[in-house]
Amino acid sequence: MTAPAWLAPLLTRKMLVCVFTGFTSGLPLYLLINLVPAWLRSEGVDLKTIGFFALIQFPFTWKFIWAPLLDRFTPPLGRRRGWMLMTQAGLLFAIGSLGGFDPQADILLISALATLLAFLSATQDVALDAFRREILNEAELGLGNSVHVNAYRIAGLVPGSLSLILADILPWNQVFWITALFMLPGMVMALLVREPEVLSRPKTLREACVEPFREFIGRQGWQGALLVLAFLFLYKLGDSLATALSTPFYLDMGYSKTDIGLIAKHAGLWPAVIGGMIGGLWMVKIGINRALWLFGLVQLVTILGFAWLAWLGPQAEILSFNRWALAAVISAEYLGVGLGTAAFTAFIARATHPAYTATQFALFTSLTAVPRTVINAFAGVLVENLGWVSFFLLCTALAVPGMLLLFKVAPWHESHAAKAERA
Repeated sequence: MTAPAWLAPLLTRKMLVCVFTGFTSGLPLYLLINLVPAWLRSEGVDLKTIGFFALIQFPFTWKFIWAPLLDRFTPPLGRRRGWMLMTQAGLLFAIGSLGGFDPQADILLISALATLLAFLSATQDVALDAFRREILNEAELGLGNSVHVNAYRIAGLVPGSLSLILADILPWNQVFWITALFMLPGMVMALLVREPEVLSRPKTLREACVEPFREFIGRQGWQGALLVLAFLFLYKLGDSLATALSTPFYLDMGYSKTDIGLIAKHAGLWPAVIGGMIGGLWMVKIGINRALWLFGLVQLVTILGFAWLAWLGPQAEILSFNRWALAAVISAEYLGVGLGTAAFTAFIARATHPAYTATQFALFTSLTAVPRTVINAFAGVLVENLGWVSFFLLCTALAVPGMLLLFKVAPWHESHAAKAERA
């Protein structure tokens, strides 16, 4: 029995590899975003401290600084596979060790270890992004990155659902070690895949540092380059800030950790996965530019659902209704997130040059991480001063500038000249 024609592009070895790259990339970040805040909150750490904990994610913002090292130097297993395996092994032990500390007494040590974890995760992402870009041809970029993003989100089930459920019945130390073992599939993948063929490799560290930036500016021009970089910073700003304190928000609304694990995480995951797959297949027909417009609009509007959920508040007498409301709002929000991320990731991949994959991809994804680190660090302060409802309305407003930049960086009616120049 043969697969339907529309499904055949998904059933390839490259798409299977993208599943593994996405899963192993997403696990450490979701642990920092979801599991660590839940752990700290359940151990009595205040919201302001948890909010500032987002600053430990600075390595995701600055990874383009050391990305040239991954382009220039080759570990024993290979330029991409070697860096992938080394960072994954470090992540396994860093994650497992985290739960052995007391949040009340060892908050500084926890911060230091979590920062190391973020550094290893960001470095792994540099290698994984470059590897994925180098094994996918131009026709496979949209779908391959959608598969990667979906697997990335599925990885969130482990720290955002399974680990939270286990935390109700097991000590936190055991929970973190169980979570750490989910790095093993990525390590196996790194051992089994083939190293991509090297099209061009920097001969010196100076060349690895300078040429990627020179090529990007030369291709886009200074004005075009700045517009692209501003778009990468702003497109996901409102959405990222809205979900920065999602787990503490659910706890403040009266939901238990099991409620969050079984309802919130699943209601967010599967619509995002469905949205990502629909987005990847739909982009083949409508193109990346129009997808950014349509999917971004859905992403913006659905943030308002969280404002409505916060307006309802923790009403214990109608908790059953609130659970349905939670599931509905999160499903709508993450459907938009899945669609928007599929187009956004494809745009980033399209903007890179194959000769400077690691450094350019790291630069672009570093900018997308700035809201998650710098801006989101003040989420707790904003909530304490504005309240949850006004906070989510602010997040909606912050999503508008990125949409406006689409007129310049991804116009709905792209000229044939622009397409030819990019090609």
